[in-house]
Amino acid sequence: MSRVVGTRRAPSDHFEPEEDSDPKAQRLLRGALEQIDVTAYAANKKLLGSALAGVDIEAFQRMAQATAMARARWIVGALATTENGQPPSGHQIEAVAQLRAAFEELTAAYEGMRRMVERGYLVAPAPPTPPADPVG
Repeated sequence: MSRVVGTRRAPSDHFEPEEDSDPKAQRLLRGALEQIDVTAYAANKKLLGSALAGVDIEAFQRMAQATAMARARWIVGALATTENGQPPSGHQIEAVAQLRAAFEELTAAYEGMRRMVERGYLVAPAPPTPPADPVG
């Protein structure tokens, strides 16, 4: 089984026994795969949690803002190549492709950070505390 990830298909990360395999072999394989998953989870939590310990909600906001800016630059760049009504040159297309690549990389990094929180590798960053109401 596979699932759609973005615009590509990725293999499922869940155990799916073969229909004609031995039930005992399936249980042994399932147990081994679960142990592998537990080991991978522990390694990810330890290493990513340590490497990214300072990630807070502001870091997520900065990444989101940088990603939005990269998207805007990509689209503005693409629009600029068509202002004269002529097909863009090879150089212009390369420049737009670099802008798109920057957007795509930042998007993947943001999604990766979010996935780390979803999977428990990183502690969910707390939202900023609103300032105290001086009137209240």
